[in-house]
Amino acid sequence: MTIERIPYGTTQSGDRVDAFVISNGEVAFQALTYGAVLSSVSSPDREGNPAELTLGFDDLAGWESAHPYFGGTIGRFANRIAEGRFSLDGKEYALYTNNGAHHLHGGKEGFERKIWDGFPFQNEQEAGVKFSRTSPDGEEGYPGNLDVVVSYALSVNNELSISFEAATDAPTLVNLTNHAYWNLDGSGGGTSIVNHELLIHADSYVEVDKYAIPTGRILQVRQSPFDFRRRKTIAADIQSAGGYDHCYKLSESDPDEPALAAEVYSPDSGRVMKVYTTQPGLQFYTSEFLDGSIMLRGGISAKKRCALCLEAAGFPDSPNRPDFPSAVLRPGMRYTHKTIHHFSLA
Repeated sequence: MTIERIPYGTTQSGDRVDAFVISNGEVAFQALTYGAVLSSVSSPDREGNPAELTLGFDDLAGWESAHPYFGGTIGRFANRIAEGRFSLDGKEYALYTNNGAHHLHGGKEGFERKIWDGFPFQNEQEAGVKFSRTSPDGEEGYPGNLDVVVSYALSVNNELSISFEAATDAPTLVNLTNHAYWNLDGSGGGTSIVNHELLIHADSYVEVDKYAIPTGRILQVRQSPFDFRRRKTIAADIQSAGGYDHCYKLSESDPDEPALAAEVYSPDSGRVMKVYTTQPGLQFYTSEFLDGSIMLRGGISAKKRCALCLEAAGFPDSPNRPDFPSAVLRPGMRYTHKTIHHFSLA
């Protein structure tokens, strides 16, 4: 296991950014103090050739540019809050609306745009980096000072784990996730992911309206384009579904022990990625809104369906849906969640 901390650049506002590069000799990842971004993950294909599995940029200027959250730590609230409003303990709060009339992924400047403190760690089984910051009371409209820790760790068994912790001094909302875009062909986004094969361990999903806001109904996946209970290509039903950007209610959910949520396989490369999480939901997104205007590392154009996201989190708009899993955090409570990505070959 190796860890290297290297200078990555200086932001437009003058803040220094460092990169942490961690490798176990087979799988490697890079994470930045800018946004606690998971900026790179690489692993070998069935021929033993390592390649990039995520969408990202060659330099800090790319990460500072406008882009759809590539690799970012999302907070305070991942996904959407309808009309940017919620009530907590009888008080109504107004959030920044950055997705039409709605609040998305933390607002105008979410956690993926902030500078974090980074500290490496290592033991016999894993090596990684721990990022921390305090989100001040009122940031993007959220109440309470929120202390947040995000840890990335790579094990000797090719498991990349992402752990989230948070504590607050006033009642607030917390729903954190990582927003990596994956392409297991190893093309860095240069190929389509529709021929990837996917299995999602979920019997139901959250129905949404045309603005991707939950209707309140939880629908069964059975006999629908949203059924991934058996592994199938993403291409099989994507046209019928109109593309995927939906939160699945996972069949198994344990806040203390990550359960298997999804399995992805690339027939071209042989790479397999299994996702385990303690979260109750998994947002499956097929990069429907990429239009070729963003240039990725190596001069690759980010096109529609060039990557997929599997964002383990709570349900969208849960602050306004009392029947959804709660995203409320109170003083004295500790928010903790963990997601594991296990890489192998088939």
